[in-house]
Parts: sequence; C-alpha cells; structure tokens
Amino acid sequence: MKLGIPKESVDGESRVATTPEIAKKLVAGGLEVLIERGAGQHAHFGDDAYTEAGATLTDRATALASDIVATVRKPSADDVAAMRDGALFVGHAETCDEDPVITAMHAKGITVLSVERIPRISRAQSMDALSSQSNIAGYRAVVEAVNHFGRFVPLMMTSAGSAKPARIVVLGAGVAGLQAIATARRLGGDVYAYDVRPETREQIESLGAKAIVLDIGEGGAGEGGYAKELSDEGKARQQALLADELAKAHIIITTALIPCRPAPTLITADVVERMRAGSVIVDLAAATGGNCPLTEAGRVVVKHGVVLVGHTNYPAMMPTDASSFYARNVANLLDIVLDRGDDVVRIKDLDDDEITRDAQLRARNA
Repeated sequence: MKLGIPKESVDGESRVATTPEIAKKLVAGGLEVLIERGAGQHAHFGDDAYTEAGATLTDRATALASDIVATVRKPSADDVAAMRDGALFVGHAETCDEDPVITAMHAKGITVLSVERIPRISRAQSMDALSSQSNIAGYRAVVEAVNHFGRFVPLMMTSAGSAKPARIVVLGAGVAGLQAIATARRLGGDVYAYDVRPETREQIESLGAKAIVLDIGEGGAGEGGYAKELSDEGKARQQALLADELAKAHIIITTALIPCRPAPTLITADVVERMRAGSVIVDLAAATGGNCPLTEAGRVVVKHGVVLVGHTNYPAMMPTDASSFYARNVANLLDIVLDRGDDVVRIKDLDDDEITRDAQLRARNA
C-alpha cells in the first residue's frame, strides 16, 4: 500500500502532511511512503531525514499516483488529474459542498476523507486536525498582536515610571480562543473573553480571564460543540452590548466562526473608530469575511488609527510544529482506516466506523 505525500502547492503554504518521525512509524506499519522531493523544506524537514526514516523520495506525479494521497490543503485540478482512479484522499477539503476539484475527485472514484469533518468525539481527539491547527492559530494570533502593539503587555514598573497591563479581549472561546486567552495571560495581559455559548464561561475563567456576560435573549450553542448562527435580532443585541467592552480594549483577538457560514460581525466600524489609536485587532475569521468588516483578508492595514491584522493561515507561520501536529493527526486517522493483518495492508470499509463515515465528503448524488 503506497502513501503519497506531495509538496503543498497553495501559495504561502509551508506545512507538509507528514514528518520524518511519523514517516518512520508509517513505514514500520507496512506502508510504502513516497515523498515528493523538497516537500518538507519549508517546514525545515530535509529530504535526507525522510530517506533515513525509510521513506522514498520521488517526483510529484509518482506521489500523486499512490493508493493514498495525504495533503494539508486541497489539491489543485492538475493534481487530481494525476491521482489514481479509486484512490483515497486525506486532507482539508476546504468546502462544505462540492466544488470543481471535489467533483473531479468523485468523478474518478476517489474517496475524500475531509479532516474538517472528523467528529468532535473523545475517540477522535487524536485525529482532530482542526483543533491541532486552531491551537497554533490562537497562540500565533497573540504573538502577531503583540508584534504590532507599540506598548508593554504586562504590568511594568521601572524607575522611570510604570505601565498598566494591556487590556486584551478574546472573542470566541473555542480551541483557538482558549489558546489565545492562555497565551495572553502568560504574557501578563488583563484578559477578557466572550463567547455566545454560555457553557464556555467556566473554561474562560479557569484560564484566569474574566468572562464577558451578555444577555442577548437566545443561546448560541450548536451541534458538535460549535456555535450556531444567531437570529438577526440576536446579532444586533450582541453587537450593541459588546460595543463598550470592545472600545476599551488595547488588543482584540477574534476567533468566532460558524461552520459553513460567513463569519459573524462582532466588531463594527463604529467600534473601531472608538478604539484608542495604536490598538490592534487580529481577525482570525478574515478568510470567511472577518469578525470586523474593516478587516482585509491577507493584509495588515491601519484604519481609524487601529491596526487590523487579516492573515489567513497562522499555522503556516509555525510550519515545523504545525506539520508535526498535523502529521500525527493523519497517522492516527490512518490507524483506523487501514487493516494491517496477514502482512497485507488494506483499506477498511470506511462506513463501518463513525469517524471515517462522518469524515467522508460524498458526491451529491451518492
């Protein structure tokens, strides 16, 4: 059974779907691991390290023609054309429905295991790539905010005077938000956090932050631990009640996302105008419209004296650790995908396990 790892082709993507450490384990588990030359270079994993781990260096076409192809990002149309009919793809599908690339894979009988669709159940935690990468994003978001903030974050007392701690507000207390809270607290910030799901209050406070509690007249807890979209009236109440808290912040980290929907607007243009000059907003939802309408995806801009950071791929800013985490997620997923008995590796019936059943992105007419 051949596992192909091509080099990522999306601009700015520096991660790789497996590392030498994980490749060694996969080879020991009976897979022939084919790595495109240079696939790990941007994540600081050299070709020699892969060969020492027992993987085979190859060209892109050969890696893509494997029985199983694992990537970080969705492959291109050209990549799909090079994939083998009936193969198994493991990676980010980056869509809630079919698009031309996914349609092309289905037309070739390729099974698509979308890591975004892995259910959030206890048994699947070690395979949850969204969580592993969101953890990195939450950490890196705070680092980016501090980099653009022209003042101290912790309380500083010197012979020349003192500086109060920065007031940091984190919007959204999912995986990324909780990591952002923890990181901001470690840096000594005065941290506040808000989430539409009331059950997150205990988690926020357990990290040493202060929970912002708003009465918006409806709950925001959705299925699978995610937030659900509020009604128009709920959104309006939320924005109005949040406005004063946000206007006082020096740094805001926004992480609010709703699966398969545009990002909810939490920071209005009026709030940005009220913020202090030199304040920073890091909008982790920039790729899906942003939690602030003034955010520009992929850019860092200054509006009304406030720095708005709109990067869309924070894990790629930390490619070594991000790749290591992702590679473990993929390897753990393959553990339940593959039957390694009788010295022959086979792909199991993916509908027999709820994890692989839910993770499949099926053709619309299937």
